[in-house]
Amino acid sequence: MSPSLVSVTPPEGVKTAELTASAVAQKIEVAAHLQPLDASKLRFTKTSNPMTVPLPGDPIINTSSQCTDHMITAVWKAATGWEAPELRPYGTLSIAPTASVLHYATECFEGLKMYRGYDGKLRLFRPDCNCKRMLVSSTRISLPAFDPAELEKLLIALVATDGPKWLPSSRPGTSLYLRPTMIGSAAALGVASPKEATLFIIATFMPNLTQPKGLKLLASQNGVRAWPGGFGYAKLGANYGPSLMANTEAVSRGYHQVLWLLNGMVTEAGASNFFVVWKTKEGNNQLVTAPLGDKIILDGITRRSILQLARERLSNNKSGVEPLEIVERQYTMNELAEAVQEKRVVEAFAAGTAFFVSPVAVISYKDEELQIPMVRGDSGEYAHLIKTWLMNIMYGKEAHEWGVVVKEIEE
Repeated sequence: MSPSLVSVTPPEGVKTAELTASAVAQKIEVAAHLQPLDASKLRFTKTSNPMTVPLPGDPIINTSSQCTDHMITAVWKAATGWEAPELRPYGTLSIAPTASVLHYATECFEGLKMYRGYDGKLRLFRPDCNCKRMLVSSTRISLPAFDPAELEKLLIALVATDGPKWLPSSRPGTSLYLRPTMIGSAAALGVASPKEATLFIIATFMPNLTQPKGLKLLASQNGVRAWPGGFGYAKLGANYGPSLMANTEAVSRGYHQVLWLLNGMVTEAGASNFFVVWKTKEGNNQLVTAPLGDKIILDGITRRSILQLARERLSNNKSGVEPLEIVERQYTMNELAEAVQEKRVVEAFAAGTAFFVSPVAVISYKDEELQIPMVRGDSGEYAHLIKTWLMNIMYGKEAHEWGVVVKEIEE
């Protein structure tokens, strides 16, 4: 007899966001009876074969494969909870061919950066937000819970250890990418929640993805990235692999990324959130981006920061530009195309950890290339302002609670 079907339709009146919050709370309650993730138990095993830090411009940087000397790992088991984490030499992981991650995509991750400030200090940018989001992602695919504050401490430990060498004070204004990841690693087949998971954190060089003449986007009409009730809001590998074919096609046609649509609605640009500045037909200046409520788009940390800064600094006349109304709503590609044709679009940009704040120059839609203004030549005025504000916080030019200074461990 085949297994009976279980309804996953939310109870009447219950929203997806509430279900997610409930699942996170339940995970934490279960975890309370097991050994928690505890950064104070971190063991240090330093490398005996230190690697060479590549010089700026080294071709290996563009491969995104050069990691630092160390990584952090921690193993969770269903019967006991989290084992003591370890900071150890960077190297390969050993998992069984039957591991859940290899068959059922039980994997989630985060992306953030460590920054070498112009004041000589090492910083992280809002790491608490990344750690809290990772808990939401791990819950979505039945991986174990953890205290986000403990994950943040582990991130800081890796930065404090490898940051001084790999982001030397002689190179202010530089950064390294941090990738916390969790995978289902139990050596057993079976469509079920993994009985073992492995958490690891690595740091790597990433190339500069800035496009001096602006991003060229291909609006997708042949597929969707995410859908209501799915998992587009979680940072899962399962969200990225299926998008690669469309992105490859876009690149082959001379574009940088796909602008993802859902039933004609604008959602995300590649793996980044998408923003447009336009004038409404009534003459109002708006900064518009897709909403989080339907769980289709990622709650990007850069997105969240842009919206907060924009509400604080762009809703009045204090920034030297026309004030903006900040709007999170669904809007269609047809609306955007009409606004371009009526010359109501002021600028557009994508935003995320990898692409940071990237102005958009062209959007291809229905075989027509829509030209997006960039009044500064390489950017619009608002994108330039927002990018400058964020960089000032990240690199220590502006004292701000979002810039978390890391005390370095000197050799």
